[in-house]
Amino acid sequence: MRAAFIGSNSLTLSTAELLLEDGHAVIIIERDRERIDTLSERFDAGFVHGDGTLPDVLRDAEPENTDVLFCLMESDQTNILAGLIGRSLGFARVVPRVNDPQFQRIAAELGLEDSIMPNRAVAAHLKQVLSGAKSLELSSVIRGDAAIFSLAIEDAEKGPIDELDLPERTRIVCLYRKEQLYLPHEVKTLKPDDEVILITSHQQLPKLEQRFERSAGGEQLKAES
Repeated sequence: MRAAFIGSNSLTLSTAELLLEDGHAVIIIERDRERIDTLSERFDAGFVHGDGTLPDVLRDAEPENTDVLFCLMESDQTNILAGLIGRSLGFARVVPRVNDPQFQRIAAELGLEDSIMPNRAVAAHLKQVLSGAKSLELSSVIRGDAAIFSLAIEDAEKGPIDELDLPERTRIVCLYRKEQLYLPHEVKTLKPDDEVILITSHQQLPKLEQRFERSAGGEQLKAES
């Protein structure tokens, strides 16, 4: 697998390091030449010098030979723009980092269904730690054919929670409403902008993507084999 990253912040470097440990090829697009020289001594990765939001620079990362383009910079707007440009250049998959919920919704509407919100994921993890819960990596409890799917409720899906049209072998795990966690039995009615977290089998993902193509946040996790 070959992955390209725009920028070289701490999230990019942590992710790149894990991918390199697993034997994947990594390309880092960085505008600072001196930083490239420093990183090249630490990482066995390829580097492209330039602004990763420019089409000519992204082409140098060879979209046709790359499995995924990660846009993990601090600016949501920059990540969305880079993701759209990357998709237009032919990257098979683009994953923009989006921290603001309003931009998460915009990213979904623009078809960037693989956008991620790492800040909230870390915050939820720290909340568990504070409560005394045992810390577990999600990949250690979601195994085999299991997958996680999240979707943002729109007007077409609002209504009684037990009437949400889901494929077989798919269940609601929890939902977030204004950043507040709710379990399924605590909510009777779904409202627009609720984020619903589902657990399903990998075979059901195409049905979910088709059913919720206008509202899905697109965040999926396939279990490790």
